[in-house]
Amino acid sequence: MNKFINSVQLDKKACTGCINCIKYCPTQAIRVQNGKAKINPKFCVDCGRCLRYCPHHAKVAIYDSVDEIKKYKYTVALPAPSLYSQFNNLKNIDIVLNALLSMGFDDVFEVSAAAELVSEASHAYIQEHIDEAPFISTACPTIVRIIRVKFPTLIPRLLPLKPPVEVAAEIARKRAIEKTGLNSEDIGIFFISPCPSKVTYVKSPLGIEKSEIDKVLAIKEVYPILLEHMTHDESTLKPLSESGRIGIGWSNAGGESSGLLTDNYLACDGIMSALRVLSDLEDEKFHGLKFVELNACNGGCVGGPLTVENPYIATAKSKKLHRNLPVSRSHIKDFEGLDYHWSTYVEYEPVFRLGKSFRESFEMMGLIEELTEQLPGLDCGSCGAPTCRALAEDIVRGNATKNDCIYSFHEYIGTLSKDISSMMSSLEKSVDKDEDTMRMLKDYILKLTSEIEKKEQ
Repeated sequence: MNKFINSVQLDKKACTGCINCIKYCPTQAIRVQNGKAKINPKFCVDCGRCLRYCPHHAKVAIYDSVDEIKKYKYTVALPAPSLYSQFNNLKNIDIVLNALLSMGFDDVFEVSAAAELVSEASHAYIQEHIDEAPFISTACPTIVRIIRVKFPTLIPRLLPLKPPVEVAAEIARKRAIEKTGLNSEDIGIFFISPCPSKVTYVKSPLGIEKSEIDKVLAIKEVYPILLEHMTHDESTLKPLSESGRIGIGWSNAGGESSGLLTDNYLACDGIMSALRVLSDLEDEKFHGLKFVELNACNGGCVGGPLTVENPYIATAKSKKLHRNLPVSRSHIKDFEGLDYHWSTYVEYEPVFRLGKSFRESFEMMGLIEELTEQLPGLDCGSCGAPTCRALAEDIVRGNATKNDCIYSFHEYIGTLSKDISSMMSSLEKSVDKDEDTMRMLKDYILKLTSEIEKKEQ
């Protein structure tokens, strides 16, 4: 399986070559070359930040179509808890769950119900391995992927448990097989996702060999369809919800930590803040923590780029919704036989390593430092790289030249122009003028002028 599958891709027709995206990418995975952005799949962690900041909508998330429902004999919807917070004045979760049945699904199972099971399993695991704490949540695939490529010393701290969406898929498939008697391949498990990161998780999961989820739909695509079907009289609703405050709380930053019933935790949202926390964790700046919850999106999953509501409004809606719910409605004892643990472990992928050996990398790092000092240090992005240091790395890797910097290029052209002027002056004073040389120099100057104009464009 390809280790670097991405669900955020570039629409070249829409891309104008502006440099907004390179400034906001947390892993510096994007470059602008020849007037178009280019995403390095090895560096990209599918955080979806470029989706928000691209003014031309040239970054697109890849997910499945709702029409995929028709390809299965029996389908089960797995709504993310963040789905409920997209609707105004929602007081009963069963309204959304019944609407999912009306739009074409045969059954539903809440990811929030599975989240309550994972909360119990996480609490038990941390208590059993308290000497190894703090543990880092593995519910956000983007965070796991960042640790895999940038923070190898933190890999042993990853909580080796399946995320709620995977547990929900396993329960849903097992129930569907028992209920219908169909073969597994005839049953479609559809996750309704708030972010592209979970699309990538399904295609290339970490911690397990293969996901039980078949297709991933975007909340923003399902939302308008659900609105048409949310017309049920509450007295006729099927009682489908199996989750309480803890499960639905997972949609907000800090919700997972609250479900662990411990005060010794750190909860952080936003990819840039998460990177700072990971760096501090690597430097062992925190003491006494048992658990670290990191969300790539601001506000948690309610801030995912595939949602429709403002994340702060969604957070308020979510808290209002679960205010009168019981603490928890799903418990491990009611779902016997489930294995919550990873079947494989995450391995370090040194995609940012410069050389093939430590010595070579060390030498290349020295070259990068020298080049960075030679560059203007403006971090303007005109070269297509987000910073001068990033350009220096590209040069050392062989992916760019120093003349990609517009300031270095102008300096280079200025030096050449002075040399050419000096040569022409010498030739003109010469008694025996070499007409061929003069013609060659003039042609060279015209070519040089053309290159300058192209560069400035």
